Amino acid sequence: MRTKTLKKNKINVVTLGCSKNVYDSEVLMGQLRASNKEVVHEEEGNIVVINTCGFINNAKEESINTILEYVKKKEDGLVDKVFVTGCLSERYKPDLQKEIPNVDEYFGTTELPGLLKALGADYKHELIGERVTTTPKNYAYFKIAEGCDRPCSFCAIPIMRGKHRSTPMEDLVIEAEKLAAKGVKELILIAQDLTYYGLDIYKERALARLLRKLAMVEGIEWIRLHYAFPTGFPMDVLEVMRNEPKICNYLDIPLQHISDSILKSMRRGTTMAKTTKLLKEFRAAVPGMAIRTTLIVGYPGETEENFAELKQWVREMRFERLGCFTYSHEENTHAYNLEDDVPEDVKMDRANEIMEIQSQISWELNQQKIGKEFRVVIDRKEGGYFVGRTEFDSPDVDNEVLINASDDYLRTGEFFNVKITAAEDFDLYAEVV
Repeated sequence: MRTKTLKKNKINVVTLGCSKNVYDSEVLMGQLRASNKEVVHEEEGNIVVINTCGFINNAKEESINTILEYVKKKEDGLVDKVFVTGCLSERYKPDLQKEIPNVDEYFGTTELPGLLKALGADYKHELIGERVTTTPKNYAYFKIAEGCDRPCSFCAIPIMRGKHRSTPMEDLVIEAEKLAAKGVKELILIAQDLTYYGLDIYKERALARLLRKLAMVEGIEWIRLHYAFPTGFPMDVLEVMRNEPKICNYLDIPLQHISDSILKSMRRGTTMAKTTKLLKEFRAAVPGMAIRTTLIVGYPGETEENFAELKQWVREMRFERLGCFTYSHEENTHAYNLEDDVPEDVKMDRANEIMEIQSQISWELNQQKIGKEFRVVIDRKEGGYFVGRTEFDSPDVDNEVLINASDDYLRTGEFFNVKITAAEDFDLYAEVV
């Protein structure tokens, strides 16, 4: 066992899970820097803070494995302290304390002041938007609300994140201005449900009003919407999207399923007819918009007929972007009372079938882009290519545009007009115009 070093403590923040966790880690790092702490993101440090995910089985396993990995490093004398925060810790703190006692302390999702105190830092209330961004310099995740009031049967988020709480508009504008001053050009708006924004503090759905204010921030060029809920969607958002050039013609709206009996059991508050009508209204209001959705297969009671209905609907809707998950049976959710009766191999087969259908749709839609010009932002250089995105693509989950690095030198974070020369199912190849 090595002796404790006299060197200054370096805090390593390790982030697991979704973009909301990325944001929370960035806020934590901003607070630590404000207290003059040395902090790094997923690099070497003698103090480790693991920001966990507790959403579905795979994510929980990854979080637990990461905790065990750093506890082993602590036992081997490679790190001095291990702290755990985030959704897994919020949801299972007593179990974790019992099963993995060698963690120094566990903190839930709302216990940032306590975590900072344990790290020898003060929680500074006056910090608005002072965070250390970990994404490429040109874009940042932008959380406008926390928690969720929706009653979806399969989802544990309200257990881990609590009720919906909107961030005041004036604070969000200040945060956007600070990000723009650092060179951020794209805001990716996130929340458990964007469409609920404002109901708690303004007594109305205020997303459209917020978008207009954010679009006025100098330096911000793209504003992208993630995680909209289909029930009660504020249609004035589409008007802003159509008329305001900075709002990307892109919407991430997780629909989960389409069979009426499954939607009812999921407590989604909608039907196949209502959902299909809503999507048609989207396309009529903003022609050419890219709609991204996610689906869940293998939900309790999902029959071959339900699944066939879902497949046919995916073929008909021709989503520009689509992801598919297998159902995860989560304790303390409403659906946990149901029998998890679809075998795991059937769930996987169904997810693969959906993605096969989507791969073909994506390929066909991409072929139509050949010869057309698009404005792209360059995120990075990888191998022999500069990798960029159009306004119809979000980082990490959507299509990418590859530009031969031997033909052009492109600066990351800058926008360029390109012409598509070739296309695959999820990649586009282009040359600068």
